[in-house]
Amino acid sequence: MRNKKNILFATIALTLISGFTYVISQTKPTTEPKIIQDTVKNVKPVIIPLPDSVFTDKGLKLRPYKKNAHASYYSDKFNGRKTANGSRFNNSKYTAAHKKLPFGTRVKVTNEANGKFVIVKITDRGPFVKTREIDLSKRAFMDITKHKGAGAMKVTIETIIE
Repeated sequence: MRNKKNILFATIALTLISGFTYVISQTKPTTEPKIIQDTVKNVKPVIIPLPDSVFTDKGLKLRPYKKNAHASYYSDKFNGRKTANGSRFNNSKYTAAHKKLPFGTRVKVTNEANGKFVIVKITDRGPFVKTREIDLSKRAFMDITKHKGAGAMKVTIETIIE
């Protein structure tokens, strides 16, 4: 009789524990919003009052360059290759390729779909597809994309005036 009571007690305890574990696993924890790793510390997105204005945001002067620009990202096969400015390309850094902007220019690239942005440095020429304006490193692209499987997105490009 005592053995049956122990088995019954263990079964009830196991049922309660598994039910409690299931309830906890179904509740979503409250987490802080993800902070985008950026090349400049503590920079918040700013709404541009006029399309051709220059303004300051915590020490940064931004000049609108292009809206509704198409951005893509580098393939992994380019890792380690030389860029047009002579440096080695690294897909985990915040760099980009642009057809006309001078090397070393820092630009703020904002995803128009979700407002996320990164600041990247122009180190290469490209993209060599007519419809695209800027090629971002994979890290920069993935930080601001809405869908991780996407290969291109519409962005706003602003140059940082030093």
